[in-house]
Amino acid sequence: VFTYRKSTDLNSGLVQRRKTPMYIKVTLIWHAFIIFLKVLPVVDEASPSSASSFEMLDMESVPAPHQEVQPHWFFCRRADDNTSWLPFSREDSDKLQNACNTVGEKKEEVVVAVDGERYDVYVKERRRHAVYWEQGPTEVRRCTWFYKGDKDTRFMPYPEDFSKSLEAYMIAVTLDEWNRKLEFPTGETVILHNPKLIMQYQPIGLQDEWASSPSEQTRPRTVKRGVDNISVEIPDGEPEKVDHLVFMVHGIGPACDLRFRSIIQCVNDFRSASLSLLASHYKRAQQDGQVGRVEFLPVNWHSSLHGDATGVDEDIQRITLPSISKLRHFTNDTLLDLFFYNSPTYCQTIVDTVASEINRLHTLFNQRHPEFKGAVSVVGHSLGSLILFDLLTNQRTDSDPRKGVPSDEPFHRNCDTLEQTLTRLGLQQYLETLQAENLDLESLALCQDSDLKDLGIPLGPRKKILNYVKRKWLPEDCKTGAVGLAPGLQVLPQVNSDPDGNQSLGLTMQQPQFHRAQSITSAVDYEYFDVGIGQVSIEYPQLAFHPQTFFAFGSPIGMFLTVRGLKQVDPNYTFPTCKSFYNIYHPYDPVAYRIEPMIVSDVDLEPMLIPHHKGRKRMHLELKDSLTRMSMDLKNNVLGSLRTAWQSFARLPVAEAESSGSAEEMEQPEIKVGMLNGGRRIDYVLQEKPIESFNEYLFAIQSHLCYWESEDTALLLLKEIYDKLGVAFEQPQQ
Repeated sequence: VFTYRKSTDLNSGLVQRRKTPMYIKVTLIWHAFIIFLKVLPVVDEASPSSASSFEMLDMESVPAPHQEVQPHWFFCRRADDNTSWLPFSREDSDKLQNACNTVGEKKEEVVVAVDGERYDVYVKERRRHAVYWEQGPTEVRRCTWFYKGDKDTRFMPYPEDFSKSLEAYMIAVTLDEWNRKLEFPTGETVILHNPKLIMQYQPIGLQDEWASSPSEQTRPRTVKRGVDNISVEIPDGEPEKVDHLVFMVHGIGPACDLRFRSIIQCVNDFRSASLSLLASHYKRAQQDGQVGRVEFLPVNWHSSLHGDATGVDEDIQRITLPSISKLRHFTNDTLLDLFFYNSPTYCQTIVDTVASEINRLHTLFNQRHPEFKGAVSVVGHSLGSLILFDLLTNQRTDSDPRKGVPSDEPFHRNCDTLEQTLTRLGLQQYLETLQAENLDLESLALCQDSDLKDLGIPLGPRKKILNYVKRKWLPEDCKTGAVGLAPGLQVLPQVNSDPDGNQSLGLTMQQPQFHRAQSITSAVDYEYFDVGIGQVSIEYPQLAFHPQTFFAFGSPIGMFLTVRGLKQVDPNYTFPTCKSFYNIYHPYDPVAYRIEPMIVSDVDLEPMLIPHHKGRKRMHLELKDSLTRMSMDLKNNVLGSLRTAWQSFARLPVAEAESSGSAEEMEQPEIKVGMLNGGRRIDYVLQEKPIESFNEYLFAIQSHLCYWESEDTALLLLKEIYDKLGVAFEQPQQ
């Protein structure tokens, strides 16, 4: 039993003695017996027999018993050619381990929701599946052993089978015998030098073919046991309670930032930033249980537009020139989205996709969070903000007699008679004239202005009849082939003229909405434009909820409204189902435009400066303001001295009047900026970073893509959300 086997060390060439398996078993039993004696209670401390039995054993020479390693669960993330393993939070890891302990007792698969219930882990399958978006399954591991190569930046987990084999480490610990060699069928060798130094050596055939020298080929890996012995940042778990739900719609192209990351990855960063800000700016409320978290979910419409269903990519590729292929591919995949949105065909696809995806996510979220009673908001970046603006403009309230329909169901249009239509327009006196010509709604929609003029109908009624009939939603059997009117701003069009001769195509009577300048292009047929906002006339689906707030990031809404021919947004206008609107932009963003000047045109308002998330203005901006104030004070002091000297010389009693007048000028009345945001300010500008202020052109593109990683933007959203929930904001101490 107590024999040895000879073996040769591959590294040193020395002959070493290896103990047989039988020797190891007997030794383990002997040590276990010693430990058993150590923990027996001593019945009689004065007993010679018991004392003599313990005198035969040197208890200090017995090594510490082997401790079971605490596993931690990791998931794999593959990006391009890089593979990394990231840990679950301790809460999620414990849930997975508990499920793993019971999985052997069940025949069916065990599914555990992780990462705020945005992913499901199939424990038997060892796969992690996304819940809300399309993403391939990723591998998960129950990890106990880790390794790091000489050039690796982080420890990587071993496969579970390999980790079980490495648990032969317990023999060395129990026997306190080190410099042991573990050989594996793959040719890899692990040497247990001591409890803190374990190395793995790979066979020459498995080495990297790019290794430049034999010394690099033989560089070992560092091996560690247990997640507590490696440098890894384990994320904090997310609160289970969700206070608010936010849907985020991306802009043009499949990539959302300069690192060409998808909307899913960018929203993940924004969510992480919000969790960090909640912990720092709502710390007391979190401790009191008032605050849970805000869930952010991405809305992806680009893949549907460029997928096989539309076939648009194949059509575009057939007419694309072969030169500068990468630039043309970027143009086709990104910039063309702007033109697609202005096409009635593809605009319908985009709007349907956004609305149906939001409704699908909303339904799925409520199924997984049946206890959720919070409100819902929407965020749009770049073109995504314009899509949401048009969608929200065309929503219907609960009081609208035509109830909203889900985005995946067809909308059945009304077919009013000619008499009902004329009565609604207040033009019933022309009913007999039209009936004398056997005109119904279908034939009336085919008439031109000259046709009605020949019937003796004046200009005003002619325009009312033609605009209403052509924009009215007709059933399929009454449709003339023209694109119908979006079922949003369903009030009668009314053309007014101001003293300057500009026409304003408002939305009538009680609530005029938008004002359109007179078009200088007479060939434009406004049959294809929606009432008020100048958008192509399509069928707008209805959302399954009323958004609380609409946040626009880097938005071109103002530019598009102007290009559509709108000079002014009526101050009384508000979205039918959304009462709050924020236009957030970076000062150097080349795509962003303001909204407030279209509402309050007679006052030059500076945008609201978004505070830094640490509660201060950036230092370079403070310095700039200080220098500006200093120069103004110096200028005012010089002018004031000259004015005082002149008044003393001329002895004119005007000082009091001038001082009172200037004091009145200093007191600016509070301005109400329309009703889009409930009378509050709409335009909010971020503070540029010091390095960005050196060259605004150099950072222009980055400025348009900075919102996903902006903590200042995330804090503004959180403050708006929790202010409405009545939760106090806490500014952390510097």
